[in-house]
Amino acid sequence: MRVLITGGSGFVGQRLCRRLKEAGHRLLVVSREPEQVRDRLPEGSDIRRSVLDFVDTPPDAIVNLAGESIAARRWSDDQKKRLIDSRVNITGDLVMLCEQLQASQGRMPRLMVSASAMGYYGDQGDREVTEQTPPHDEFAHRLCKRWEDTAREAADFGVRVALLRIGLVLDAGGGSLQKMLPPFKLGLGGRFGDGKQFMPWIHREDLVGAILFLLERDDLEGPFNASAPHPVTNAEFTRTLAKQLGRPALMPVPAIALETAFGEMSRLLLTGADMRPTRLLEAGFEFRFPTLEKALSDILG
Repeated sequence: MRVLITGGSGFVGQRLCRRLKEAGHRLLVVSREPEQVRDRLPEGSDIRRSVLDFVDTPPDAIVNLAGESIAARRWSDDQKKRLIDSRVNITGDLVMLCEQLQASQGRMPRLMVSASAMGYYGDQGDREVTEQTPPHDEFAHRLCKRWEDTAREAADFGVRVALLRIGLVLDAGGGSLQKMLPPFKLGLGGRFGDGKQFMPWIHREDLVGAILFLLERDDLEGPFNASAPHPVTNAEFTRTLAKQLGRPALMPVPAIALETAFGEMSRLLLTGADMRPTRLLEAGFEFRFPTLEKALSDILG
């Protein structure tokens, strides 16, 4: 089938594109700089600058992964607007594509898998969080809600919408570990604050597997927590990573230092949610890397 992917040249998107190509699917990729990303994508990928450029090549399915990194810089008012716009605008373009295809009586996508994030729930303390847990109202929640609400509009055109609330994505060569590994390898790693905040995480291979799982199932829609079934606290994550590297982790970072350095964005590091992939497990999805020990052992060799 033809799969339209936004964010296809990113950390998750590149691996997804490779897996889709291996499975025999045709790739339609949106990128503002087609020539610069061509070498990151499988040969034969159809790369165009805009979602709406594909109105003459209707996709059978859509995977929406686009969005500026939420932890790239402090959350000024301008940065908050950029974070929202980078997600909502391209998602809105996907909805508009569905609308145009319906108006022209073209072939409609049967499914859109749209990324969201664990930030949808906000700070949940230590209670177990499923897809039914009410969110805590804060910026990360409002950002994710607008993102999800825009994606849900595709359902008005008969498109089944699945929303993936993604935890920290772990693998070599990018994602959360890329920033963590240098200090930990030097023995300078440590917990953030008191370390009691939960860190939902997922191996990149399992995240890609979950996307493929949703693409193959015609009976699944709505929100899905995309995180491993065994989340850990920040302190547990720190100990496990240090043990895998054979290094000490005796340099905790005080909460006040993070709040001073990052302002409101420090909430990403100091709060969390004990998020469980309840609906994926109920649907029969099997994680290759259900525990942090197994994931880090695979990633770090």
